[in-house]
Amino acid sequence: MFQYQKNNDVLNTVNRGNPAESGLCTLCRADCKGKCETWMSSIKGRKMLYPRDFGAVTAGSSNTNHIGVSYNNLRIQGYNYGANGLGDSLTNSADDCVFPNVSIETDFGTSVKTKSKLPIMTGALGSTFIAQKYWESFAAGAALVGFPLVVGENVVGVDKNSILQDGLIKKAPELERRIDVYQRYYSGYGAIIVQMNVEDTRNGVAEYLIEKYGDDVVIELKWGQGAKDIGGEIQVTNLDYAIFLKERGYIVDPDPTKPSVQESFKNGAIRSFARHSRLGYTDVNGYLDVQREFMDSVAYLRKLGYKRITLKTGSYGMEALAMAVKFASDAKLDLLTVDGSGGGTGMSPWNMMESWGVPSINLHSKTYEYAQILAAKGQRVVDLAFAGGFAREDHIFKALALGAPFTKLVCMGRALMIPGFLGSNIEGALYPDRRERMRGNWDSLPKTITDEIGVTPEEIFAGYFDVKEKVGEDEMKNIPLGAVAVWTLGDKLAAGLQQLMAGARLFNVSQISRNDIFSANRETEKETGIRYMTDVNDETAKKILSL
Repeated sequence: MFQYQKNNDVLNTVNRGNPAESGLCTLCRADCKGKCETWMSSIKGRKMLYPRDFGAVTAGSSNTNHIGVSYNNLRIQGYNYGANGLGDSLTNSADDCVFPNVSIETDFGTSVKTKSKLPIMTGALGSTFIAQKYWESFAAGAALVGFPLVVGENVVGVDKNSILQDGLIKKAPELERRIDVYQRYYSGYGAIIVQMNVEDTRNGVAEYLIEKYGDDVVIELKWGQGAKDIGGEIQVTNLDYAIFLKERGYIVDPDPTKPSVQESFKNGAIRSFARHSRLGYTDVNGYLDVQREFMDSVAYLRKLGYKRITLKTGSYGMEALAMAVKFASDAKLDLLTVDGSGGGTGMSPWNMMESWGVPSINLHSKTYEYAQILAAKGQRVVDLAFAGGFAREDHIFKALALGAPFTKLVCMGRALMIPGFLGSNIEGALYPDRRERMRGNWDSLPKTITDEIGVTPEEIFAGYFDVKEKVGEDEMKNIPLGAVAVWTLGDKLAAGLQQLMAGARLFNVSQISRNDIFSANRETEKETGIRYMTDVNDETAKKILSL
């Protein structure tokens, strides 16, 4: 099996664990002391776009062996003339055609458009405790940068302080906290999206949210994700809490109410319990039944008052993918997120992650094909977001291009959580009185920071003063350093994407097309429909030679 390199001498980065295709470690730890590319980018920002030690080095690419089918085996086109998509205030002069003038703002939606400063969104951050612990950093950072944030499934159900009467929500403090943190720093770009699974639907999440927040919240139906083909899971280590979750109606494994299990727990043979959600659509017999139930669900949400509804689907086979594209388009949904295998998880069965589902590039290629079939019939296709193993700016470009013109956003999960962990650890190390609240894991700053970067927030984070300028000196005291790290990573991704687009002579993100990438091997060409690199424009090249 092909293995990705653990270290990059050019950027002076190294993975603690085994790297995935995304460049992130397969196991990403909240207490990590560095220093993968995303970890370093959350501190240094756009400086991580360039080789280290300028003036003392030269650097050469190592990415020349293109084996198998993956996003890394798509390459980005560059052109030596022209400029496309310039704003009305710009001309085609060399002074205006510079990468900082590239617009990477996007929007999605049918009747109501949701704007985003960057063409990215978070994955669903739900009932896993790591999402709960670092939520302030994730939410404040996403809102400040201006991209959508998804509250994942089961947040109400696992909250011991939530109140349900006759099975319906009456009080949901954790869910409210998550929404309120984002809204505090929301300034017109991005959105808070709340996901619903079977249990959330039964508990009345949609009804509760529309009454309390109205149009401010986007509701998301969930069919699945790329990391697993089973309901969501968390792990708990407290017997009483495990019993509470079972009484809430969840599947808890092993059963904490069994006397033998309780004895095993007391003796240390069993030390944790897995809480599982239910599968959807278990009472239907085919795609027509799914269509009927899905359309009924959407109609009910619209009757409640929701103007923005989205759907997330996982890396199922082609039948489910076609259903997602077709039904979401027919229902005039605002966004469909297609999550391929290779994506991340808070807790999914590991061998399930390794062996189930359709890898991202294959799934996304078929998504485009199916969307194109609908478009050819004159139907408006639902706006798309691609997910499943993305972390860098080149990933964003390639995913947008592969699904163009239908892809509006790239959904990034673990990559956008890393700055939250890192900033919280730094804040806890610098300010011990905040360590518990921010869930910092460090007693002191590691050498990877003190020896190479600095010892104060102002020294450490390249984006610190940009955030301060945005929120003001008084409010800066309330901004988690994890949010500053999210901003810093977002700035690096933004600058990197602008540079790639400028090289492709594209000055607006809406201009990205499938013609702006090519395949680095024939196998990738066959699977994606993206032409092999030396075949692209070969006909034009030969015309030039005949002049």
